[in-house]
Amino acid sequence: MRLLRALAAAALVVLTLLTLGGCATPTGAGRDAPALPRTERERDDLIKAAQRILVERCLAGRGLSSKPAAGERREGGTDDAEDRRLQGALFGRGRTELSVTLATGYTVKAHTDGCLASAQRELYGDERRWFRAQVVVNNLRAEAALRMKDDPDYRAAQGRWAHCATPDQGPGPERPDPAVAARCAQKSGLDEVRARLEPALLDQVRAERRDQLTTYRQLRTRALHRAADLYAERTVPENREKGSSPS
Repeated sequence: MRLLRALAAAALVVLTLLTLGGCATPTGAGRDAPALPRTERERDDLIKAAQRILVERCLAGRGLSSKPAAGERREGGTDDAEDRRLQGALFGRGRTELSVTLATGYTVKAHTDGCLASAQRELYGDERRWFRAQVVVNNLRAEAALRMKDDPDYRAAQGRWAHCATPDQGPGPERPDPAVAARCAQKSGLDEVRARLEPALLDQVRAERRDQLTTYRQLRTRALHRAADLYAERTVPENREKGSSPS
């Protein structure tokens, strides 16, 4: 329920994509390829916005929308069934078809029959390859952190941190106060050890996951160009309706 409310609130954000720093026109004879955003953040935002557009199109085809109607509340009462229907349409139902078990031991799963999966197929081309690549790449830092625990300097600093964060009486808290945790991380030398070890471990993990990193970059580039094409398809007709000519 909370996830659906967040999704519905996010959907209220204007779906117009970021200005691309150039004039976007449809591809084809006599047409230039749409210009791409200059920064990585803008490129991420472009892909996310395109994915949201595709998700909304898919939901509309099923008679649904993640945007609540004016005055509608997605909580309690008879709306529960509609929420379950929306969740199933967004994320899929039944047995999960995609699964990746990480070096950290965690397993990430996803469906292939929801509108989110449909949007990813449209953008990335190969949903299974994209799912595996992005799950692995998004967890490279966690994998490096797991390897860090084998380092004797890290274990010693972690022990000093635990002693610092433990009250005088009773067991140490599982989640100490953030201010206490930060103070102890500095006092114990844990921050310094992490800063020293993490770059080399990340380089090691990235080298070992080179194939997945390559796949991630290739499929993300495909998604970026598809998102730019989608932006051009949406904006050029709107400009023509307003009487302006494409540049």
